[in-house]
Amino acid sequence: MFQYRSVIRRIAKIINERDGFFMFLRAQFTSQISSLTDFLVSFIFVNVFDVFYGNATLFGNISGGIVNFTLNYKWTFKSQGSKMKYLIIRFLMVWFVNLFLNREGTVLFTEFVLKEIPTENLPTIIVNNIFLAPKIIVSIIVGFVWNYNMYRLFVYKDRDYKKYMIKLGLWKGRYGIEDDNITEESTKK
Repeated sequence: MFQYRSVIRRIAKIINERDGFFMFLRAQFTSQISSLTDFLVSFIFVNVFDVFYGNATLFGNISGGIVNFTLNYKWTFKSQGSKMKYLIIRFLMVWFVNLFLNREGTVLFTEFVLKEIPTENLPTIIVNNIFLAPKIIVSIIVGFVWNYNMYRLFVYKDRDYKKYMIKLGLWKGRYGIEDDNITEESTKK
């Protein structure tokens, strides 16, 4: 009899351990979980707390970003070897641009949609949540174009930036000399 469990376990192991396309799959999965958190928080803020959809988008992005950072750190990019404070600084640099692009893109696109679609005859629930369609489109574009590439190449990439700074002549260690552990020879790798 065919063993489905062993096949599923092998596929899960491949997706969990390999890089390249499999890292992309993990990133998309964590992105979906983060987006679900983002959209749920945005929806609740608009419909329960009567918050402006632009600000609700901001709060949703913040909650989704926290989920995204945690999942990407532990599973997608497996960055446990990196120092947390540097990872958080790089993540926040990328994330602030993400927040701006998502919020402003959603507001601009929604305002355009509201000007083009007559909303007088639509139910209130649809009018209040019309921002969700532009938010989905903007989120997908920002996710593929900005987030994935910046997370992969900048935030979660385990690099010794001191080595590159020394090579460029921009880093001097204590006492105005190069760092004791990093020599000119080690920067030529």
